This record gives sequence, C-alpha cells and structure tokens, in this order.
Amino acid sequence: NPDRIELDDLSLPANLERIEERLTLTSEKRADDPLFFASHPDFFTYPPDGPLRQISIQQMRTMKEHAQFSPLKGSRRVFLLDELDRANEQAANSLLKILEEPPPYLLLIGTVSNVFDLLPTIRSRSVMLNLNRIADAEVEALLAARGIESKEARERARLAMGCPGKAVRMNLEAHRKRAAAMLTLLEVAAGLKPFTEWIRQGEATVARKSERLEDYLETLLTLLQDMLHLRAQGPLLRHPEYRDALSALASRVELGWVRQASAKVDEMKRFQRRSAQKTPALDDLIVELSQSGLARR
Repeated sequence: NPDRIELDDLSLPANLERIEERLTLTSEKRADDPLFFASHPDFFTYPPDGPLRQISIQQMRTMKEHAQFSPLKGSRRVFLLDELDRANEQAANSLLKILEEPPPYLLLIGTVSNVFDLLPTIRSRSVMLNLNRIADAEVEALLAARGIESKEARERARLAMGCPGKAVRMNLEAHRKRAAAMLTLLEVAAGLKPFTEWIRQGEATVARKSERLEDYLETLLTLLQDMLHLRAQGPLLRHPEYRDALSALASRVELGWVRQASAKVDEMKRFQRRSAQKTPALDDLIVELSQSGLARR
C-alpha cells in the first residue's frame, strides 16, 4: 500500500516522539540501534539522529545492508536521506561507496539546505534538483488542515521559512523564549544593554539541558536577516514584534557588524555538529562582536 510511505512523515507525533526519545540514549545505544523508518518495505527514511542531529556511520552501514535486497513490491527501492548535509565525515565517506556502484533498482534521494556542505565527490555523483521554498500561504493551508487556528498558523508559517514539517513540529513557546534570548545577545553585543542582562537571560533559558545550541543559532540568523531588511527599508520577514528593538540595533551597528555576526554564526553551526557548549560559545560571540569596533558607542 503506497499510503504506508506517509507513515514515515517525520512531523507525525509518534515519529517525533521516537526521535526525541533517542536524545536521552547514550551514543553506544544509538550505534547499536541505528535510526531509520520503514513503514513500506521498499521505502526507507534515514533522518539525523542524536543531540547533534547527525546522520551517522551506523545508519549508512545499515543502509548498505538494506541496499543488498531487491524490491519486494515494485521495481525500485527508495532511500530518503533527510538533511544529508548533516552526515558526519565517516557517514559521508561510507555513502560514497554506495554511490560508486549502486544497484540498478536503488534510488537514493537526499535533501540538503546547503549543497556545498556535501563532499564534492558526493555532489559529482548526484543529480541536483533545486526546489523553490513553499509559500507561507501553502504552509498555512497545511496547518489549517491539521486543525491549527489561523493566527498561530500564520506565525508558524512565517517562522518555518518554507518548511512545512518544521511548521508542524515547532514549539512556539520555546521559540519565543529563544528569540528573546538572542535579541538580548545582539543588544548586549552592540552595547545597548549591559552584560548582566545576558547572564540573566542565559540562566533563564540557554543553560537548560533540553535546549540545543543549533536552535539558538538558527533563531539568531533570522534576527540578523530581519536587521538587514530593516536597513534596506524592507519588511520584517520573521519577527515583526521586535521592529523597534531591531531598528535600534540596525542604527547602532555598521553593515560589517551584521556580516561578521552572520559569518560567526555559520562557523559556530558547523563546529557545534562536533561539540555543543552553548553558553560559552554564545559568550564568545558577544565578546567578539563587542570588540569588533563596528558598533557605534
């Protein structure tokens, strides 16, 4: 039944619960039981796993084992590698061995946010399909079909940046707290607030074990994007509720400050896939930006 493939939807509550449960497992237990979904015998989904949200070498080894078997129901076996750009180095190299001599019945589909985070050898062996982002109105319609009221649906669609799965599974209350914390970080780094404000905010939110550095960095990037839109007299795409605060920030710092902040966040996102120390990493970002000389005093 082709409808069984839909049961692998990573935004479904049961699948989200399984992914969240694995965050509490040790790395050894995750390695012994690699994460994948296979509600249909010929369709397998391999999502990022663990606190660092990586596709692991164990998942790729499992995939190679599954690739040996011919289709059971049709002419193809389809393996979906969700967020393939999050594969660690070992996993990426293991995937290469499959790509070099894939079975004729195997179709590998990988989704990526940034194709240049893939190994050049993986890119050269792949057919690239660039997809436009889904319009907010379409995401809102999907959320409405799932019973989410219109005001909340608009906010979720605005923050999800064209990703319906993210819009469905988003914890709005947690996101609002992260946005408030990252706004404080920028205000402290620009000299608009004292460092004690960041310490207070950090202790209240960032320091919690359940919070992931990556979520804060993604939220921080959306605030920086909104600052750029304000500087160009454009609309606030993600955080219209912070218009006054972001306007004050945009007038306080030079364009180079925003560019430096964005580059540093990108660097931190790459690094945190290997090690995640939230508060020290964000403290360092504040210090670096405050000492850049690109904020008006």
